[in-house]
Amino acid sequence: MLRVDGIDVFYGDLQALRGVSFEAAEREVVSVIGSNGAGKSTTLKTVSGILRPRKGTIEFDGENISRASTSRIVEMGISHIPEGRQLFPTMTVEENLEMGAQFPHMKKVRRETMEEIFGFFPRLKERLDQKAGTLSGGEQQMLAIGRGLMSKPRLMMFDEPSLGLAPLLVTTIFEIIRRINERKTSILLIEQNVFHALTISDRGYVLENGQIAMSGDGKWLMENPHIRKTYLGL
Repeated sequence: MLRVDGIDVFYGDLQALRGVSFEAAEREVVSVIGSNGAGKSTTLKTVSGILRPRKGTIEFDGENISRASTSRIVEMGISHIPEGRQLFPTMTVEENLEMGAQFPHMKKVRRETMEEIFGFFPRLKERLDQKAGTLSGGEQQMLAIGRGLMSKPRLMMFDEPSLGLAPLLVTTIFEIIRRINERKTSILLIEQNVFHALTISDRGYVLENGQIAMSGDGKWLMENPHIRKTYLGL
């Protein structure tokens, strides 16, 4: 479904990614793990069109999207749940959700989609008229995921979904991601919580200093001595 091939990405003269390549197939959960500053968020921003690769290509369903607009990428079926949630704090929960359905085919089914989201997050239904900025951190993460689901994505990209959440909520969020995947949505997950990420992943890639240093299935990476020592502290 998604093929990233040899991309170089820069911030001005500073190179952030060097020859990064990876794939995500239909119905897969794929994780990209790494330390702070490794280039994980840059990778997602490039796939979603916020940044442009100076070299290499990005394909979705066989179509080159390396120069596609962000709106076109969303319309094709890629949803990006950004780090920090990036909600509209003065808008209500309902208004934030509706912002996720910006194209005609999404608007036609937005009420049905919203009910599906309430199946994942009943708390959002209870707070439909509440301003997003007054929600707890966990509720805001639920809303960010819900907004992403409103576009009926085939591929959802999550950037640090566990950031700043209590351990119990982290477990809940990863369970929701797993359930979303079970409904035939592919997942690309950027996450510093390596244990949770690899536990639900079919495959994973290790990003170090802007380059892919290692890849393999989730179970193999979890048992790899380098991963255990560097990222799991074992």
